[in-house]
Order: sequence, then C-alpha cells, then structure tokens
Amino acid sequence: MKKCHLICNAHLDPVWLWEIEEGVAEALSTFRVAADFCDDYNGFIFNHNEAILYEWIEEHDPILFARIQQLVKQGKWHIAGGWYLQPDCNMPSGESFVRQILAGKYYFIEKFGVEPTTSINVDSFGHTRGLVEILKNSNYDSYIFCRPEHDMIELPSDDFKWVGFQGSELTCHRAFNSYESHRGEADSKIKNYISANNSKKTGVVLWGIGNHGGGPSKIDYEKITTLSKQSDIDIIHSTPEAYFSDTKKNNIPKYDGLLNPRFIGCYTSQIRIKQLHRKLENEIYLTEKMLVQGALTGYFDYPKESMDKAIKDLLLLEFHDILPGTSTPGVEEYAITLAGHGLEEARRLKTKAFFALCQGLEKANEGIIPIIAYNPHPFEIDNIFECEYQLPDQNKDKNLFYNPVIYRDGVKIPCQVEWEQSNFNVDWRKKSAFKATLKPSQINRFDVKMEVIKKKPKVKLVKKDGYFTFTTKQLKILINSKTGTMDQYMVNGVDYLKENSFLPIVIVDDENSWAHKEKSFKNVKGQFALMEKQEGSQFAGIKGVYIESVRVIEDGKVRTVIEAIMKYNTSYLIQRYYLPKKGSEVKITTRVFWDEKMTMLKLAIPTTIKEGKYIGQTSYGVENLLTNRDEMVSHKWNMAHNEKKAVSIINTGTYGSDYKDGEMRITLLRSPGYSAGKSDFSVRRKHIMPQDRFSRFIDQGEREYEFYLNAGDFNSRRIAIDRESLSNNEKPLVLSFFPTGVGVKSDCFATLGDEATQITTLKKQENGDDYIIRLFNPLDKKVKTTLTLHTVGIISDLEFEQFEIKTLLLNANDKTIKNVDLMER
Repeated sequence: MKKCHLICNAHLDPVWLWEIEEGVAEALSTFRVAADFCDDYNGFIFNHNEAILYEWIEEHDPILFARIQQLVKQGKWHIAGGWYLQPDCNMPSGESFVRQILAGKYYFIEKFGVEPTTSINVDSFGHTRGLVEILKNSNYDSYIFCRPEHDMIELPSDDFKWVGFQGSELTCHRAFNSYESHRGEADSKIKNYISANNSKKTGVVLWGIGNHGGGPSKIDYEKITTLSKQSDIDIIHSTPEAYFSDTKKNNIPKYDGLLNPRFIGCYTSQIRIKQLHRKLENEIYLTEKMLVQGALTGYFDYPKESMDKAIKDLLLLEFHDILPGTSTPGVEEYAITLAGHGLEEARRLKTKAFFALCQGLEKANEGIIPIIAYNPHPFEIDNIFECEYQLPDQNKDKNLFYNPVIYRDGVKIPCQVEWEQSNFNVDWRKKSAFKATLKPSQINRFDVKMEVIKKKPKVKLVKKDGYFTFTTKQLKILINSKTGTMDQYMVNGVDYLKENSFLPIVIVDDENSWAHKEKSFKNVKGQFALMEKQEGSQFAGIKGVYIESVRVIEDGKVRTVIEAIMKYNTSYLIQRYYLPKKGSEVKITTRVFWDEKMTMLKLAIPTTIKEGKYIGQTSYGVENLLTNRDEMVSHKWNMAHNEKKAVSIINTGTYGSDYKDGEMRITLLRSPGYSAGKSDFSVRRKHIMPQDRFSRFIDQGEREYEFYLNAGDFNSRRIAIDRESLSNNEKPLVLSFFPTGVGVKSDCFATLGDEATQITTLKKQENGDDYIIRLFNPLDKKVKTTLTLHTVGIISDLEFEQFEIKTLLLNANDKTIKNVDLMER
C-alpha cells in the first residue's frame, strides 16, 4: 500500500438510547470540539454529514455555525454525504430517499456552497439496490457503507461497482471494521487495516469516537501522527471524495446482488412506527398530487412551507434507529408523536385541496346524499369503496330500515349497507360499500337515495359441510369453519392456495431488538387456533348468547365478510376476509391482541406455485428475494410466481417476510426488549434483559394489519401489481359532501396511456415556481406511454427503459416540460 486516506468523523445518532434533546446537546458539544480541533491541528480534516445536525447548530449556536462555515471554506471541515440524515436504507420508498437527498443537498448548497458527490450511510442496517439509480440521478458517483459485514454477506471485494435495476453502476466501498474507533485505539485500527489490505495501492480507514458523538481525540491524533512518521505509507487526513478520486481508475469487480440481510429483526420491530411511516408517506405523496392540481387549476397558491413541515417529519421518522425499531420506549413515543404531527399537517392540506376541487359540482336534489370520491392517480381505479354519512334525521320507526342505494349519473351501481364505526343505537349513521370505477386524476360524483324497507337485508351465505363456500363467476373460496383459515382460493378455475392459508403461526424469537447475527426466523413453536363458542363470544363482547367463532358478518351485492376469532396462549386474533362479488382481489384484515414475549407472529400463505420465485417491491425497483426461508425486506407487495402463474400480496405497512417451497410467510410483529442488544466489543452480563425486575417488551397489545390477495397468470399480475399497490396505499379520498354549485369545475389533471407506469410524484419545484412530475416504469422491460396533462394542455410521448425514473419540470405558463435529474436540474 502506498497511500492510506483517513476519514475522521463523529457518528452521532439524533436519538437512540437517548431522546432528541440529548441528541441536540451532543451535537453542539461534538461540533464545538471538532471546530477547535480543526483550528488547533494543521492538516487535520473533520468530516460530517446529516443536515439536521447542522440545522440544530444554526439554531442553537449561530456563532459556532459561522465558525464551521469558515472552516469549510478553508478545507479543514468537509461536508460529507449530503443527506438530511442517515435513514434506514431498506424501508423508505424510492421517493422518500429522493427527499432525503433534496433536503440535505439544497441545505448544504445554500449554507456552505458545497455539494458532496460521495453518499454515506455507515450505520444503516443493509441497503436497497434501488439506491444505485437514485444516487446516480442525484449527482453522486460513489457510496460508503459498513453493513452487511463480511460475516453476513460475501462481496467480490470491499471496493466494487454496484449494478442497479436499470443497469447503472455506482462505485461502492465497504468500510473496514465499522465507522468508528475507540479512544486511543485509532492507530491500532489503521495498522490492522494496512496489514489486511497491504496488496492494495490505496486504502481508506474511518476513525473517530462515535454513536453518541465524540469525533477526534488528542491521544488518537498524536498516535496517528507518530504512526504516519514511522510508516513508509503516505497516511493522510482526507475526505471520501479524495479516496474515490485516487481509486477511480482501479479495475474493480461488479456486483448486482443484495446488500442484505442485516439485523433482520429491524424489518418488523416496533411495527406501529413502520405502519405510521407508510401512512405518512402515503398521505404526503397523495396530498402533493391534490395540491398541484388545485394550484394549477387556480384555486390557491401551492402551500410549500406547510407541506415541507410534514416532509421534515417524515425524514426524521426514517432515521436508522427510529424506523427500524431499535430505540427506547421514550423514542418510540416521540416517533409516534412525530408521525402524528406530520399526518395532521398533511391532513389539513389534503382537506383544503379536496374542497377546492369540489368547486363547480352541481347541488344535490332533495332527498339525495352526495358522495364525492377523488382519484389522485392518472389511471382508472376499479375497486370497492367505503363511505360513512349521516341521515338528515334519526329513523324513529323500529319497524322500518333506511336502506341506501347508490347511483352514478342516474344509473344504480352495486352497493350494500354495512355496520358503521360507531355503535350509536339508532338508525341514523350509515356506511355504504360500493363497487365503482373511478375516473383518473379527478373528482367522481355518486348520489345516495334511501329506500325504506322493513328490515336490514339478511346474510345469505351459510356454513355447509364445515365450510363457508363462496362462489362467483371468477372465484371459488373456502373458509374453514373449524380453523378460520382459507382452504381454497380458485380464480377462473385455477387453484392458487393450499389448505390453512392465512394461518397465524408463532415463531421462536429472542430478546434482541436487532436480531444481530440471525438470517431467518423459521422455527415454528405454535399456531393460533379457533376459539370455542363460549370463550370467543365472551372475548367479542357478546352478551347472553354464544355464537360460532367463524361467522358471516356482512353479506350483500358487493361483498361477503367472514370473521374468525382465534387464540394462542393469552394472545387473541380476529381475522376478516372480504370476499368480492366481482373481481378476484380479496381484502384480509388481521387484528392482534399480543401478549407474548420474545416471540414472533407470521401469516403463513402456502401457494400451489411449484419451482417458484419470490419477488418484492423495493425503492424504485423490484428485487429477486431469497427462497431459502431467510428473512427478506420489501415494500408494498410480494409475489410468488413461476413462468405461468402468480400469487400476490399487497400490504399497507409490513416489510418483513420469507419464502420457501411455495409458502410465503408475512411477518406481522415481534416482541423483543426495547433497545435490547449487545456490544460488539464487550458484554457485561449473561442475559440481555435484567433478571431482577419487570421489563417492557416491544409491541405488546393491539395491532392491526391489512392485506390484499390476488392471483392470475404471471405476466398480467406483474403488470398490474404496482398500480394496485399504489392505489391501495395512496387511497382515493371518499367523503359525503353537499357541493354549493358555485365555482369553476376542475378537469381531469393527468392520464397515462399504458398499463403500468406511474406518476409517483407531483410537487412544487424545490427552488422555483415550476412543478415536478416524477414517473416510474416498474417493469423489467421497455415501455412507451403518452402523458396527457389535461389541465395544462400538454401531450407528451415518453419512452422508458426498464425500471427507469423519469423526472420532468413543468412550466405551466409556457406549457412546456423538460427532462431534469432528481436534483431538478
């Protein structure tokens, strides 16, 4: 080795074993020490990323902030990474990664006049391959990470070119022995690295006390200086960009595989945070679409400042010790509050946009209750929708029932009345489920009329020979009355599931929040079983009678809903199957009352897929997942398939799963201790959790999940699944509202002319008055489409490579669009 670059840093988690106030305090202390070090030692360079920390310094110590600005100009302090913070790098959507980069880079450009070209996520627990295209499109040429380490995954080299879904290549470096060094041991780390990598021409070592801040120490600097003088190797204080510049001509191997698994428990720990994160993502990106349409229609000015508050909440929620669920109870509570703040900001803006877009709708005639549905997507959505509303007055006649009938443009559509959320004992509040096709990117209008009948329609589907047998032109479904599981799912005459599908199975786990070295959760120790009538009825809160623990609770022209109540030890579970009278998509909800510790819960879905593959959505891509029961991480959907047929599962807030021999297992929750782990360097006691007192364990109590099952031939499923998952997450807003008839009616905003591409983002430009349209081709083949912006009057033919992200800058005044990168340049 001829040269070794030393990159001094002070990794600082804003929260983890401590809460946010302590994180701010440590940032102030660490940055002061680092600034003094830069002044005191010529030639020393301090590297630090994460814009959120600099924001704290700017707010709480402006004098120190001004010092850092000068040190950056002098080359003594290097702005590294360039993101808002170091997030989890598996679970955020592709668009959320883009927002992390936009928030970080624009801050550093504005405040320091610099733009890093090496991205750094050294403490994240694995990395999605979707990052390759995102980083290449954001003016990055290189990436430094630490995990997964050598004992978790074999790479062709610690320096390699990572190949993305579209075929782009990103130069990556896996750092040696973590991102930090312990006080007085930095020189030993450097020696060990040089000894292990002596054949390399140029090397790099990350050093500095970290996690709770720290950075450089005098004893480490002096030892490094001595080592540098004694060594034949040119050991220099440096930056990530300098290392990659020195090695860019090196011939390094390519790698197109996973940078996972690592800390697989983090795909599920503290599931509430993960579900709230997904909900906040959905609300932000849906609301932005509505706001752009409202602004370009002329209803209001785009409220960028308010929208940015919700986005900042999302970015902090994605921090790599918040979203993965490795923090303390106090941090979990903070994260839930943080998500709530972001959701409320988005909700207010969504409400503003919705009522603005209702302008110009005709007033309702006497006796009509309008239902307004806004579809935010540039394609039709054919689905079952729900809406609650209030009758003008209570029905006081106990011998009559007001039955809602829904019309569209004067034509009756399939609908049924179901039990509303409330339990007010009078015929007054109504909930309708109705089957409809929503027109793209616009307001859709439905009218409700009341027909007076003697009784609410009765359930028609009954148990026979131990099964509830549900049949339509497309479906045959068997729900087992003795187990509560789905024993058959047949679509167009083809069987796709085996018996005991959606069986809740209980998996051996331990107290470790991360699952440090495990690669799988596969050892089954039990399963939920149907409750006896008496116990099940008592648990359900039913008085005086005992009813079957599998029963039909709703039945009408739109769907049949079957409920099953199960038990394992002192944990309980309610599973509902929403069986459609038309179409093949089945909604399943699972409500768990969890009372187990150091145990995991999964839903087992054995399919009839033979010699199958397992794929899942990830950040602006689709990943081929392992099929050996190792725990995998993915986003809104998973699919088991072979060349002919496929079974898909859409979720609204789970990330972990595994697959083997045709069986998918979707991970619902796990219950380790809070921040329960062990240091890689020292272990104090035999057990992680204290053995002399009560301890809190994660995800005790009530949790709820929502899934959408579908099946068919593989090519059709693969084309449809991304739009289906988008519309089942960024759901249309459906609300009963009486329009005034005043104002200018909004038109369809945008449509796409193919079956697969998506508009993932409509938003205001970061710096400027134009608008950003981000499109994505989720298929592994080229696609052509036509983008029509009806409101603006633009038609554009577009071509996409496989998995291509395409960003357009819309100038509504000039009626022009042009291609830009993810940095909007």
